[in-house]
Amino acid sequence: MVIWWVTEAAPIPVTALMPIILFSITGVFTIDEATAPYANKIIFLFMGGFMLGLAMERHNLHKRIALNLIKKTGTNPNGIILGFMLTTAFISMWISNTATAVMMLPIALSITDLLNVKGTSDKGKQRFALALMLGIAYAANIGGTATIVGTPPNVAWVGFMDTMMDVEVSFSRYLLVGVPVAAIMLIITYLLLTRVLFRSTVENLSESTQVIDDQLKALGRMSKAEKTVATIAICTALAWILRSNLNTWFDTKLLSDALIAMIGAVAMFIVPINLKENKFVLEWEYTKKLPWGILLLFGGGLTLAKAMEKTNIVQVAGEVISSGNLNQFLLILLLCTFMLFMTELMSNVALTVIFIPVVLGISISLGVNPMYLSLPVTLAASYAFMMPISTPPNAIVFSSGMIKIKDMIRAGFFLNIIAILILALLSKTLIPLIF
Repeated sequence: MVIWWVTEAAPIPVTALMPIILFSITGVFTIDEATAPYANKIIFLFMGGFMLGLAMERHNLHKRIALNLIKKTGTNPNGIILGFMLTTAFISMWISNTATAVMMLPIALSITDLLNVKGTSDKGKQRFALALMLGIAYAANIGGTATIVGTPPNVAWVGFMDTMMDVEVSFSRYLLVGVPVAAIMLIITYLLLTRVLFRSTVENLSESTQVIDDQLKALGRMSKAEKTVATIAICTALAWILRSNLNTWFDTKLLSDALIAMIGAVAMFIVPINLKENKFVLEWEYTKKLPWGILLLFGGGLTLAKAMEKTNIVQVAGEVISSGNLNQFLLILLLCTFMLFMTELMSNVALTVIFIPVVLGISISLGVNPMYLSLPVTLAASYAFMMPISTPPNAIVFSSGMIKIKDMIRAGFFLNIIAILILALLSKTLIPLIF
């Protein structure tokens, strides 16, 4: 499966179905045991998150949020970049990083067209455009790590913690780690792009306000559908954050993150916009856009991890690595470095599915809290900044034609090193405090 995932000899979701066949034939699992992880509650958590994101896209709510947030940052070039980065990061916390980057790129291109960047040799304008484009890609990657549903590796990690370690990571508790780390990375990325690598000499862009106003005008007034989506999304997010309190208030253990996600998702299909015309917030046809292959990948990864655990492969791998008597901090540095630079070359989801069970095995062998090793390594899977092929947002902004690969590699390399150090420090500071 690793070979097929790395070489993409077969589509990644197809490879993820192989455990059903191979583990059943070889007797590792019965067919019931082999298929059960494909219906794990974590998969439904992510499915619900996907559907909330689809509803926002369906009615352009995400674009309205983006334009209004960007409008607040004014006409200063660095302020514009900051506005785009904050907006991109915020939206990618809730919907696909890829969809966020796709949405933000045309708005950013409208701003660069004002400067006639492609038709000028002015280095200051080119540096502004470069920082803006890289800022969008990097903010999409970083923002996705702030919530459990923001990026697939996070969901995979939560699934492994639940199935392998019998530890439930709640949405609200994860936020206490995800949001501060994302905020730190976002600030560092902004400063590196605008103050160190690509300092711009462009003066105020008063015309940029007009571009934003024109696009907001084209959207028109906020529709009933947008208001309904916003209400459901806010209620779902609040329920995730306040889940423990709600369970305490109502003296129950019924509410889980997955159940809340499914309630929010189903609400999108049954809450009407126009009952006379039989119109609802979301139609099932629109779920063709939902990345079903990612959900299959999670199922295959959970089955694979369960099999590795049952046959003691994880334990053996952990014992071999832990026998090196490495200092824990150095071990975290090495694991994060391996994960981060490997994900520059292959799918971060597939790599997470392969590598996190091994990291958990190492934690068990060393007698270390599995959170201390596995969470930084999981976050490292989303911090690939160097190559256009590393993540979809990187590829999307690279397609603008305003970024040279050497510039992305230069900025990405510095960010990779900074990210590794921050993640290693995280395991010694914030993670022990929260978990």
